[in-house]
Amino acid sequence: MKISIKNSLILAAVALFLGCSTQNGAWLNRNFHAMGTYYNILYNGNLALEQGKLSVVQNYQDNYWDILPVERMQVDQEKTLTTLPSFTDEKEKNPDFARAEEKATKAIQKHSILVDGVQYNYQMDEAFLLLGKARYYDQRFVPALDAFNYILDNFDSSSTTVNTKVWKAKTQLRMDYSELALKNLQELLAKHKNLEEENLVDVHATLAQAYINLDKPDSAISAISIAAEKTKNEEELGRFLYIKGQLYDSREMIDSANAAFDDIIALNRKIPRVYRIHAFMEKAKNFDFKSGNLAEQLELLNDLAENRENRPFLDNIYYQLAEYYYAIDSVETAVVYYNKSLRERGPDTYLNSRDYLTLGNINFDRAEYKEAGAYYDSTLTNLAQNTREYRKLKKKRDNLDDVILYEEIAVKNDSILNLVAMSEPERIAYFEKFTSEKKEAALQKALEEMEAAKNTGQNNGAGDFFQQNNTGNQQSAGGFYFYDPTQVAYGKLSFKKIWGDRSLQDDWRTKENTSKNKNVENEEEKLTEEAILTKLNADPQYDPQTYIAKIPSDPAKIDSLKNERNFAYYQLGVIYKEKFQEYELAANKLEALLKNEPEERLVLPAKYNLYKIYSLIGETEKANRWKNDILMNHPDSRYAAIILNPTEYRAGENSPESVYERVYRKYLAQEFQMVIDSSAVYSSKFTGDPIVPKFELLKAVAIGRLQGFEAYKKALNEVALNYPLSEEGKKAQDLYSNVLPTLANKKFIENASDDTYYLVYIFERENQPAADSLQIKLNNAIAENGFEGLSVSQDIYNPEKLFVVVHGLQSHLGALGLGEKFHENKNKELKIDKEFFAVSSSNYEIILIHKNLNAYLESQDKSKP
Repeated sequence: MKISIKNSLILAAVALFLGCSTQNGAWLNRNFHAMGTYYNILYNGNLALEQGKLSVVQNYQDNYWDILPVERMQVDQEKTLTTLPSFTDEKEKNPDFARAEEKATKAIQKHSILVDGVQYNYQMDEAFLLLGKARYYDQRFVPALDAFNYILDNFDSSSTTVNTKVWKAKTQLRMDYSELALKNLQELLAKHKNLEEENLVDVHATLAQAYINLDKPDSAISAISIAAEKTKNEEELGRFLYIKGQLYDSREMIDSANAAFDDIIALNRKIPRVYRIHAFMEKAKNFDFKSGNLAEQLELLNDLAENRENRPFLDNIYYQLAEYYYAIDSVETAVVYYNKSLRERGPDTYLNSRDYLTLGNINFDRAEYKEAGAYYDSTLTNLAQNTREYRKLKKKRDNLDDVILYEEIAVKNDSILNLVAMSEPERIAYFEKFTSEKKEAALQKALEEMEAAKNTGQNNGAGDFFQQNNTGNQQSAGGFYFYDPTQVAYGKLSFKKIWGDRSLQDDWRTKENTSKNKNVENEEEKLTEEAILTKLNADPQYDPQTYIAKIPSDPAKIDSLKNERNFAYYQLGVIYKEKFQEYELAANKLEALLKNEPEERLVLPAKYNLYKIYSLIGETEKANRWKNDILMNHPDSRYAAIILNPTEYRAGENSPESVYERVYRKYLAQEFQMVIDSSAVYSSKFTGDPIVPKFELLKAVAIGRLQGFEAYKKALNEVALNYPLSEEGKKAQDLYSNVLPTLANKKFIENASDDTYYLVYIFERENQPAADSLQIKLNNAIAENGFEGLSVSQDIYNPEKLFVVVHGLQSHLGALGLGEKFHENKNKELKIDKEFFAVSSSNYEIILIHKNLNAYLESQDKSKP
């Protein structure tokens, strides 16, 4: 008996050993490894995969402003490039997908029975499918595709074939091979006519995503409809129906879209609430304000807002309420709801950007440009920077800086000029009203502070007012308390408040106060108000004459204000026309400009822009009026020529760009005075054109080259101030702030150790032929003597002098020696009988910048022939 048991145990051990082998495909081996693979490794791996999928879905933020993807998964473009398993990177890996991949790999490594190219473990296709899915969700799509292809290549009769083909197509979609995925899915449907419902749903859902990627909404609608009809998963049903409605919306098939959203709403609690609420929101977007029932729509939105279950979605509901009121021109109420939407602080940043953008547009239309700019800034922070919308709004926001600047100038100068135009009685009446209102507000505030202090038991109400406002009077009176009647009044008030009415007698503190007035509180209040008013009346800020005295009376100052205001009006007209296409605003500014008797340089450009504006908005009569005005009153002008022959001036030699190129070539030829004069002429001629700041900056640089540091500094400052928001204005400011300080030093460097020195000859500008002749002679002398590396040029020093300069010398003595050599040349044709001096490159730069040639010559031992 003992022998029999022993033999049985031995046989069992041998069978177990043989069953563990992966080197043969015996029945025992196949089933042993298949069962171990399925019930242990793959079971745990699939659990990890499902847990990972759940976290992916929970972390994904749907963008309901765009067509939803069929599958929720945020793809990291950088991560998709890697082929390494996720568990090799502790920081990046999702532990659930890493575990799933690890289990799949373990199953393949330990339980694969591959003998003579035949796989005997019928669970291996499941292991490779798990491996591919884990890699797919880990966003390593190339390795995932390898796993799916392995199944299709090696398991012809596998039950996972259809599922694997779907996953392969999904992977191809993630890799932007949408056409290939579509082709494979169509072949799958053609080959497998009787798919199970679960596979049918997956195929058509993936097919819908392929059509969406390829911008084929009609085909996508058909595919997603089948998926929605066949699915038993209610979350999938809600998502598929919502995508269907969005696709109809993209085709502007509003009725069909609303029908799809109604299907979602009818499902009520069977689907996630987020789809139901957004279905209501999409229907609200589709509402027809011309034919729809406004009262019913408002009631629906209010009911949604009042439902406690909808609290997580109040930002969207308030936004739709705001859009409703905005559409019916109840702008103030709309503003309230846009702000309520923002205060909900929802996770939808794009929704926040819509709130901010609309509020910005409302303020822009109201000419509240600072507020509009702030709202646009907030809009930009809620938009992705690489989008077209971001770039467009950023450009508008930058242009708004110009509007803010010139609107502030226009408003300020208009208000001052209105005061200038008033008669003296009108000014007095105006400022008496202004100061009275201001004084009343100050009095009310002081009384409220006193009352608040009284209620809290603190004695600092009106006292604070006097302490804050009495310094000047005390100083003027030598600081003595009784010199200031308001301080005395307040002292009496404080005494009465503490002690009441006391008789002038001995021991007044301890004796009963029999004479205390019953109306003491009323008297205190009256005395307080009188004391405060006394103080306010003594304050210059409540005196009308304080402001009247500041009104300018100097005709030059008044003219300057008018010119500045008129230029701001012109700039606003051009900005509204060119940068915002706000043609009505532009026309209003330009029409107002022409009524203000502007400078002559602004009249013609303003008329031309009005002609263009009215032509653009179809007001032919007004356009013709300004056209005829230009042709009759300015027949020889550039604008008349443009009207008569627009193609000639669009890109011809008379275009601003061509003219600028010609002037710039004169600058390169050192014709600085001509550049200065021409730039001034063309800046006036092209007023309002974007080319003007370029001319002004070129003129400033030419002034610097011709007139020196101080003139350059002044010219740059004017460009920076007059054109602060143009590229040229910003460059001028940068030069003024950062470059000029480095050039301000005019002290020469003694014993300079520069690498380059110059030999310089001085000529009067009127003696240009002699300078040209010397330049030729120097070139010939250099060539004859074989001096390599030397060259000769001319530099304009100032309006009266120019330099002929020999470049390329390596020392001060060498430069002087060369000058002596040329002077002593025995060849009369090459002999140079002309004063010269030697200078280092650093000191030469100082001479050209600061125009201090005489100072340099006095500091040196000049060499003369």
